[in-house]
Amino acid sequence: MNEEFNKAEEILDQIKSAEPTNVEELENFRIKYLGSKNEIKPLFSKMGSLKPEDRKAYGQLLNKLKNTAEERYNTLKPALEQREKQAEYRDIDLTAPPAPIKHGARHPVDIVMNRVISIFQKMGFLLAEDREIEDDWHNFTAMNTPEDHPARDMQDTYYLRDFEGLLLRTHTSSVQARVMTSAKPPIRIIAPGRVYRNETISARSHCQFHQVEGLYIDRDVSFADLKQTLLHYAREMYGPDAKIRLRPSYFPFTEPSAEVDVYWGLESETDKRITKGTGWLEIMGCGMVDPQVLENCGIDPSEYSGFAFGMGIERQALLQYRIEDIRWLFENDIRFLKQFHPAI
Repeated sequence: MNEEFNKAEEILDQIKSAEPTNVEELENFRIKYLGSKNEIKPLFSKMGSLKPEDRKAYGQLLNKLKNTAEERYNTLKPALEQREKQAEYRDIDLTAPPAPIKHGARHPVDIVMNRVISIFQKMGFLLAEDREIEDDWHNFTAMNTPEDHPARDMQDTYYLRDFEGLLLRTHTSSVQARVMTSAKPPIRIIAPGRVYRNETISARSHCQFHQVEGLYIDRDVSFADLKQTLLHYAREMYGPDAKIRLRPSYFPFTEPSAEVDVYWGLESETDKRITKGTGWLEIMGCGMVDPQVLENCGIDPSEYSGFAFGMGIERQALLQYRIEDIRWLFENDIRFLKQFHPAI
């Protein structure tokens, strides 16, 4: 009996006196006394060889061994882990130069979008944003495009299959419709955002792109106000000597309507290619808001008039940065994007 008790007492003394100095030594302590093949387990097999009157005391001693080992481990663990963490901090060389930080880049579409918004905000236009999933009325009917109107063929629309009457907006004119039906004139807003059209993706077109549309409604708004606004925009965007021209066009929600060109120049072969040899480059569409649109949105056309304009931001980005393929704007290739201005 004395031999079994002496062995257990010896191990108990070892547990009490153990002083691991690091996490690795602590792990060895755990394996030795608490692991699946620890030194305490074989002592339990000696229980059968003891006299019945000695078994209780021996069992209690073995349980004390196990409990003491667990308590010792749980006491030492947090202190040693904290000590090692502090040692790691001490090893840091605070005088060493930092690793270079890789700066991100502003996306060219974002750069141009923010610039356009800034120019019009300085002219007093407020920012208006709304949903990309739109209903048919705000996207088409309110904009003077009823179901049987041939102008609907101008825009190939993505309709949501499981939600009747809902679609991905084809222009941000739907934002204008929502503003006109919820606010009273005077209204002076710009509506930037992403739009969708079911078009074949190529170097010059994409199924998704960004627009900035503008709307101004008040008493006695004229086409001259529209032209002066767009001339100021062109000079802010393309330089103080920029010249524009307006060509008659057609849009269902404006009458009269026009396409706006800016004089790009013919100084290089690139200029000739971009402008098709004319020197002029189309940048947006515009016109006076059709009285029927005002009436659809609850505004009296006999009292108010207004103008609207809209431009594609990708087209402006392609021109500003001489980008040859619109698809590059959507591929998120870091080799392409890192060419642009650092993030702010």
